[in-house]
Amino acid sequence: MLVVCAVEAREEEEPRVTLENVEPPPAISPDEPLREEFSPALAARYLDSAALHWQKQRKCGTCHTNFAYLMARPALKSVSPPSLEVRKFFESMVEKRWEDQGPRWDAEVVVTAALLAANDRLTTGKLSPVTRKAFQRMWKLQREDGGWDWLECGWPPMESDAHYGVTLAALGVGMAPGGYAASEEGKVGVEGIRRYLRKNSPPSLHHRAMLLWASTRLDGLMEKKEQAAVLKALFSLQRPDGGWAMASLLEGWEGHQRKDDSKQELEKSDGYGTGFVTYVARQGGVSAGDARLQKAIGWLKAHQRQSGRWFTRSPTRDSKHFISNAGTAFAVMAIDACLP
Repeated sequence: MLVVCAVEAREEEEPRVTLENVEPPPAISPDEPLREEFSPALAARYLDSAALHWQKQRKCGTCHTNFAYLMARPALKSVSPPSLEVRKFFESMVEKRWEDQGPRWDAEVVVTAALLAANDRLTTGKLSPVTRKAFQRMWKLQREDGGWDWLECGWPPMESDAHYGVTLAALGVGMAPGGYAASEEGKVGVEGIRRYLRKNSPPSLHHRAMLLWASTRLDGLMEKKEQAAVLKALFSLQRPDGGWAMASLLEGWEGHQRKDDSKQELEKSDGYGTGFVTYVARQGGVSAGDARLQKAIGWLKAHQRQSGRWFTRSPTRDSKHFISNAGTAFAVMAIDACLP
């Protein structure tokens, strides 16, 4: 896990971010200055602020912010403990809101189950009762073809197609502690996932990378030669500065277009592209000492912004750029995955 340096003692003395005291994070802007040195403490504080402010203001979960928090924040636990208020929000969703009102969308159930399972693995190492309950609801919503009804809002890579939801479900089940994927409760649904993924090809290189990641946690999703082909394709898009542009991972996605008149930035490295590819490559067996990954880590450490986040331009519209929050999560995960 990432460790805090002595020079960050002043940053650690600040009060912990809570639902009560959280302030709105600074507006996400490509013009935000870079930090002179990489700060794990500021990354932790930014993730706390972004997740808790979203939770307090919007009272919902979203893939790019507070769901991403559940997977990324444990990597910074030596800097400061993750906020239990984020985890408790999703536990309450499963145990109270779903029971009283039902889920808003099937996608909410899939993402909640998957990310609670990942968080279980990264924290206690045991499958919690509330995660099991979320999985049980997820299986009830699984379609005959093995997929789920998804949010297809034209906001890639997370809210554009059902394939993302199935790979995320596969990843969550594969990460669930205690051999859950092979349990009586899990194995029928897992076979449905495999059936769906055999019949439905990933629509983009990003989703091929998602499938590669899931295949490292759940058997029967991808052959070794297929994994190698995905890694080769990913490394072919590495920029000379060591990073990746997220938009380049979406290139060729039939049906996806920006909602403004701007062009995609295919040759400008960003936090999501660089963090995501680096982390997935590590999960796919690429050594932390690999020169390409070390160059990527150098890019990440040199491109943290003053707020503690990493910027990623929205692939859909130049407005809020919330994908930067997921990019910050992947940047943290990538740096942690490449520690000696």
